[in-house]
Amino acid sequence: MAKQIHSMIRVLDEDRSLKFYDKAFGLKVADRFDFDDFTLVYLSNPESEFELELTINKGQSEPYDVGNGYGHLAVSVDDLDTEHARFEVEGLAPRKLVEFAPGGERIARFFFVADPDGYQIEVLERGGRFK
Repeated sequence: MAKQIHSMIRVLDEDRSLKFYDKAFGLKVADRFDFDDFTLVYLSNPESEFELELTINKGQSEPYDVGNGYGHLAVSVDDLDTEHARFEVEGLAPRKLVEFAPGGERIARFFFVADPDGYQIEVLERGGRFK
């Protein structure tokens, strides 16, 4: 079977993105590769082996168009209320808490937050299929 190891996004400002992902999710630089035209930065934390790869294209001065094909990344947390409050205190502008319960049965509880480049991240409460 295939094992998921990372997802890549292009970011405009490396420092701004590193600060956001550290503050929001405790992601630290696991590796960094600098090339003539671009830099690759891999972020991770002890919770998972899955990494987020940031690609910084040198000479890019305009923000990237996230486009209408991108959906979101997702992370899970034990205490959604505490994380939502922490995001607010940190100035990360989380959107409202949502309890998704079509037909009366709760499927998920979550909120969304956007990173500095406009990528959407869903923060889900652990439970059920969201471990």
